Amino acid sequence: MADSIFKVPLAPEKLWQAINPWTFYNQGAQLGLVNINLGQTPHPEIEQKVLDEVGSYGRQLGRIGDALEVLIERLPLADLTAAEKDAIAILRGQLAEVRKVKQRERGSGPG
Repeated sequence: MADSIFKVPLAPEKLWQAINPWTFYNQGAQLGLVNINLGQTPHPEIEQKVLDEVGSYGRQLGRIGDALEVLIERLPLADLTAAEKDAIAILRGQLAEVRKVKQRERGSGPG
């Protein structure tokens, strides 16, 4: 019996693909290491400008938290209901945890 050569094409003869990043974006593909879904908003371009020019959501929330701590310190807690006091206590605890993470990651003392 003679040896015969058996050829099976495993790939197409022409191998090409058009790559359009805008179609990736519209399909929900991830293009970068960090992607933020801006959600349903009537003005995503404004939200993107705020992120670019003002600060990330984390930075904005951090500043809001800092300002809330100042207000909480001056708030007359005796006039609050039990549920309101609980809400303040939970927020204070969360802000303290954020501070701990920041200190740990920055490798510094209070700040």
